Amino acid sequence: MADPVPAAQRAVYPSLRGRRVLVTGGGSGIGAGIVGEFVRQGSDVTFFDIQEEPSLALVESLSKGEGRGPLFRPVDLRDIGALQAEIAALIARDGGFDVLVNNAANDDRHKLEEVTEAYWNERMETNLRHMFFCAQSVIGPMRAKGRGAIVNLGSISWHLGIEDLALYQVAKAGIEGLTRALARELGGDNIRVNCVVPGNVRTPRQLRWYTPEGEAEIVAAQALDGRLLPEDIAAMILFLASDDARLVTGHNYFVDAGWL
Repeated sequence: MADPVPAAQRAVYPSLRGRRVLVTGGGSGIGAGIVGEFVRQGSDVTFFDIQEEPSLALVESLSKGEGRGPLFRPVDLRDIGALQAEIAALIARDGGFDVLVNNAANDDRHKLEEVTEAYWNERMETNLRHMFFCAQSVIGPMRAKGRGAIVNLGSISWHLGIEDLALYQVAKAGIEGLTRALARELGGDNIRVNCVVPGNVRTPRQLRWYTPEGEAEIVAAQALDGRLLPEDIAAMILFLASDDARLVTGHNYFVDAGWL
């Protein structure tokens, strides 16, 4: 089984040092891994989340080194007006963002027969709509700088057709379409837009859905023998956000250990 790569041996991108990075849903799970890895790069990181306790704990844990810790802002991404106001205030205070990572999502299970119009709308608000408006809110200063990177988080779930996730999968499929559209619209401004598609990543939330036997079945279905961790997803995001990926845009990048 492939062992996780120690932090001291993971890649460092000089172009990310000092860059302003905004991560949505950064308080726990994959998001926390993304925040931590950008902090390790020396980036100026802000993250949004609605869960204050784990978010504050993450800030404390990442503020003990020599570098600058991340800034946490409690934002409900379903409230577009509040979201736009918060991003505008952050830009006015500290300048535009260089990188946006649209990570926030929620994969609650549901039966088709139980879906109401209100639940449909709430799921789209939670998993898709905010990604467009976050991107819309950051592109002005990116255009002024003549560069920027947006990374959207998709999901392998709709490619596999997993049961009890229909609305989540609709949203995640839409994210891949959004990525293509934004990449084309913003390419002339040297703003790159890509999508990272994680496989099944071992986080406390995912452990709610899978027994140890279920996890073993996932690993057995992968081409590589190893359990995906948040830092594996973050590794791809760091590359796509860096200047090393200067001509990479409009595509999906799977980090799934060959599950699909």
